[in-house]
Amino acid sequence: MRELSLNILDVTQNSISANASLIEIEVIEDSEEKTMLIGIYDNGKGMTPEQVESVKDPFFTTRTTRKVGMGIPLFKLAAEQTGGSLSIESQVGVGTRVKTVFKTDSIDFTPLGDIESTIVTLISMNTDRDFIYRYKVDENEFVLSTQELKAVLGDVPLDEPSVVQWIKEYLHENCSEISLKK
Repeated sequence: MRELSLNILDVTQNSISANASLIEIEVIEDSEEKTMLIGIYDNGKGMTPEQVESVKDPFFTTRTTRKVGMGIPLFKLAAEQTGGSLSIESQVGVGTRVKTVFKTDSIDFTPLGDIESTIVTLISMNTDRDFIYRYKVDENEFVLSTQELKAVLGDVPLDEPSVVQWIKEYLHENCSEISLKK
């Protein structure tokens, strides 16, 4: 994929398919270590140890609409090409934790891309779920929680066009501020 935000979108779709009600996405950059950690954590149905191993194989998928599952293998490849790694922890009935580490000084590092649009799309298209997005660069951090947004908005849905626009602007403003501080 041309940008890591598309990998995040794809892997998060797995969490949605696993009936997760809470999905946490974190992007943590460490300028000194020259690393970027991307974590996607959910409280979905989870996987057996055998499924965890199989999910790294592009010819394994639980989907019935196609016979291959490229999301995790491509995410893993993108991380490993930089000298990084991908790990998956999962427990049936508890959820799954996918964590990738990228070496940002590698010539093979794929840019993060338009993560703000990815987060806005996930939130506005899945209002029946909660998301926590955490973006951290060194010591500067921004967190967006749909649980908090829903508490403030009351009956106003997260897919209301004016709310979607506000979320987009809020993300952009805060993420830009964090990025400028590095």
